[in-house]
Amino acid sequence: MAAGFVASGGDRVRSGVVIGVAGAAPVPPLEMIHASHPVPDQQSLAAGARALAIAEAAAPDECLVVLLSGGASSLLTAPAGGLSLDDLKATNRALLKSGADIYAINTVRKHLSRVKGGWLAARSRGHVRALVISDVVGDDLSVIGSGPTVADPSTFADADAIARRSGGTAGFPEAVLEHLARGCRGELDETPKPGDPRLAQSTTRVIGGRWTAMAGARRVAEALGYDVVVREDPVVGEARVAAIEHLAWTRARLGAGTRPMCVVSSGETTVVVKGHGTGGRNQEFALAAAEVLRPHDSVALASIGTDGIDGPTDAAGAIVDPTTATRAEQAGLEPPSRYLDQNNSYAFFNALGDLIRIGPTGTNVGDLQVLLVGRLCEPAA
Repeated sequence: MAAGFVASGGDRVRSGVVIGVAGAAPVPPLEMIHASHPVPDQQSLAAGARALAIAEAAAPDECLVVLLSGGASSLLTAPAGGLSLDDLKATNRALLKSGADIYAINTVRKHLSRVKGGWLAARSRGHVRALVISDVVGDDLSVIGSGPTVADPSTFADADAIARRSGGTAGFPEAVLEHLARGCRGELDETPKPGDPRLAQSTTRVIGGRWTAMAGARRVAEALGYDVVVREDPVVGEARVAAIEHLAWTRARLGAGTRPMCVVSSGETTVVVKGHGTGGRNQEFALAAAEVLRPHDSVALASIGTDGIDGPTDAAGAIVDPTTATRAEQAGLEPPSRYLDQNNSYAFFNALGDLIRIGPTGTNVGDLQVLLVGRLCEPAA
């Protein structure tokens, strides 16, 4: 996004910063900060401070351009007064482990921040124009990247309730719970709300999302000779449940075809972490399908994170087919269900060579699933 912007009008840019994960290419003449995702690090703090400084330096006759993509909630961090980086890291880990969806996670993040929830735009005296690539199902601008340039309809009370549902005192730092409690008591300023005059000169719009990824997958599949079915409803919910539901959806809708079929879908699932293994929601989605696909012929399912990163791993996702469970047995692995119990999908697919490793893509429009079907049998009785 930054490279495209600079190429189209970079000579008019007075100052700017690009914030990305490790390995992201620099975009001269802009500054570059490599920060961490999905849990913030010290560089995320540097990124947040620099972004706020640039916003505050914009003159009334200047325009602050914000190019935003999924992952910004972690990459762009500025803790609210009294909170530390360790507090934010512990909070992020507790929310991710609880299986909370992105709406809930970012509601909490916005109320612990000086840059999220509209605060970045509120700091600027100039016009603000934000162009957004969405990784959020529904494309809610107040949720994508925790909405640094738009009004926030959520409240401290909402954030407090989510934190307590997601572990409360057992999972969240005391400083965070006290901060949310103070906000509930009216002792702290709420995030800018709809109608706030500080956001009157801020405009934000989505320029890409999960539909973009599905359209690209469809074009490639059709060029390869597949009949393509696009599932319009997002694939959401707990990964291991969503995988089974998706296969049932496919079985119910695919009829006999003269050519191979390709089902393209997208969304964002969640994982409730109860075990001590390693993996991500896309790997867990694929693993949950392993036993279900065993009796079928000519079926393959892949699920990937479009940013190339699935959970705290070097894989984007995994691929599964009718041979997966059998090959696992032959390799001396435990049944897929045991790996699911331990949330250890990475170890399972790594042993089989079925992880998908593409490296960071530099953008994020959620998760993409591709199901190739030659013949989908009825499940065994």
